[in-house]
Amino acid sequence: MPRDVERTGRVHRTDWMALLSGVLFVVLGILIVTRAITDPLVLLGVLVLGLAFAGLVAIIARVFRSK
Repeated sequence: MPRDVERTGRVHRTDWMALLSGVLFVVLGILIVTRAITDPLVLLGVLVLGLAFAGLVAIIARVFRSK
């Protein structure tokens, strides 16, 4: 029998850096396994650009959160 749980109204904030980095690594893993990316320099470039994008999104989210 379920019981009623009182929610305090706390909202969990999304960690955009972790979320986007995780998605990036999953996508890169799929690309490596399927051999869509075979050049290590291309892989490194995509990794750096993806992490830079995730960092930028995290910074922008933090700025909007603080207002």
